[in-house]
Amino acid sequence: MARYTVTVRTGPKVERERFEALEPALDSLEENLRALANTDRLPTIDLRYREFTPQQQVAARGELSGPRHLRAGIDVRGDGSAEAYTGRIRRRLIEQQDGESPYDALRRVLGYSTSAGP
Repeated sequence: MARYTVTVRTGPKVERERFEALEPALDSLEENLRALANTDRLPTIDLRYREFTPQQQVAARGELSGPRHLRAGIDVRGDGSAEAYTGRIRRRLIEQQDGESPYDALRRVLGYSTSAGP
């Protein structure tokens, strides 16, 4: 029985993968989202009364769920930047430390950090 589920949403497309351990789930999440961050950028959306810049738009979302109500993920913005969060309904942004990527910050908060330094 798979313990961790990685869900990647890009527009209407949803892909799910299941893993027995946290490490391969985090690796898959990072691999998928880094690939999506290197694709075309989103344009600015002008609604006359409000404008949404690429940085304000979520181009792709990767979510990780697991045991003990684990809910966390990474949002890839329309400009290619990414930010990590915990929670599902109420997302709490994970503050990155110096030299840390959003993927490293997520690993740190979940208690799994790589041995390689920045």
